[in-house]
Amino acid sequence: MTTATEATEQRTFDSLNPATGAVVGTHPRHDAAAVHRTVERAGEAARWWAGLGFEGRRRRLLDYKAVLVRELPRIAGLVREETGKPIGDATLETVLTITHLDWAARHARKVLGPRRVSPGLLGANLAATLEYLPLGVVGVIGPWNYPVFTPMGSISYALAAGNAVVFKPSELTPGVGVLLAELFRESVPEREVFQVVTGLGETGAALAADPGVGKIAFTGSTATAKRVMAACAANLTPLVAECGGKDALIVDADADVAAAADAALWGAMSNAGQTCVGVERVYVVEPVYDAFMRELTERAAAVRSGEDYGPITMPAQTEVIRRHLDDALAKGGRAVVGGADAVRPPYVDPVVLTDVPEDSSAVREETFGPTLTVRKVADAEEALERANAVSYGLGGTIFSGNPRRAMELARAMLSGMTAINSIISFAGVPALPFGGIGDSGFGRIHGADGLREFARPKAVSRQRFPLPGMHITTFRRTPAEMARLVKLITFVHGRRRR
Repeated sequence: MTTATEATEQRTFDSLNPATGAVVGTHPRHDAAAVHRTVERAGEAARWWAGLGFEGRRRRLLDYKAVLVRELPRIAGLVREETGKPIGDATLETVLTITHLDWAARHARKVLGPRRVSPGLLGANLAATLEYLPLGVVGVIGPWNYPVFTPMGSISYALAAGNAVVFKPSELTPGVGVLLAELFRESVPEREVFQVVTGLGETGAALAADPGVGKIAFTGSTATAKRVMAACAANLTPLVAECGGKDALIVDADADVAAAADAALWGAMSNAGQTCVGVERVYVVEPVYDAFMRELTERAAAVRSGEDYGPITMPAQTEVIRRHLDDALAKGGRAVVGGADAVRPPYVDPVVLTDVPEDSSAVREETFGPTLTVRKVADAEEALERANAVSYGLGGTIFSGNPRRAMELARAMLSGMTAINSIISFAGVPALPFGGIGDSGFGRIHGADGLREFARPKAVSRQRFPLPGMHITTFRRTPAEMARLVKLITFVHGRRRR
């Protein structure tokens, strides 16, 4: 098994369907000893996996992709059971996962393989090469809100880069992680290249602290990321962290208002708002504010919790949502859709708030529920200023009819990703890196940057012939040779350019 079933303590926990409370599966709580044994096996598998080379890994990963396609209904069904989300949403995240796996497998050689680089004038007698080598074992600590798409954004790229993976899924969705590893074994039965450990917080902490791990890829809250960083610090284990967000959508005066309202609603309410790059704040310029609100409220009134989206997967999150709503209303905010009574655990009905002060928790903190604050602003500059005024910087959205203007706003938005006239579209483009700044974390998954995130650059220089009269790196160098060096540098770099 690749789930470390030899845990020293036979303790278990259940994963539950958040909509019904029914037990979906029972899984072992792996302790530090079991985690360490898993990492050791992964280390052995990593050497074999790296030795296959890019082509050998590509073939196996593309075969794994085909297995995921074949088992798509089974995967989506289990995601639905463990998260409560609609089967269509579960299917969509699995489809996106498959496209990323395909891209990583097909592009790893081009991005990471050996290539010659220019040695420069002083290195004219050298051949210089650069390549990216595997780290060994990558530990992935995944979230529950997108239990396939999000962790596989690290797993796929880490595997394509030549690493073995030990995956600790969320305790709310362990069955999905176990299934992903089981299906991988169909394509790679020779070694335990992709293994899963299950458990609660202590299992993830043990993985982060294990000295055999070459890097940790973490997705979760900012507070938890800091604890994971502390565990990694003992061994100087590097970390890529994708944390929360408080993403904003800006609607400019020449935007397609109906399309913007539809995007804002989906970005805020899909997956019950449990999306790190979901829309939580909207800033609308004054000339189109009323039209936008008519479109938004009409659409929001037709959305039904339990039908269009599922329950709040993590029970404690309902109290966070309730606190944010109460704070917003107490400070003068108005609910134009829903209200304080929208929180009906395990469901939360759609809520649209206006006139919410910018210092309220509903604007400053991640709500992670089907709620949305909308604010009227004088112009796009004010919208951008307010959008950038929070500590998070994950994603964002611009709706504008002027492509050049939209691009200017997108570049100025303090976020790792920005979509223009679409919602969360950057996540579906495998070539684009995914990650944030500020409290939203650091490092990147997806794309070429995601492949390099799970590899180490290796630089090699080889002298092809000695440079005559330029013996600089020796104790036998002469004043004449140093003079020639200074003369050369002065000729090449000494002229001021304006």
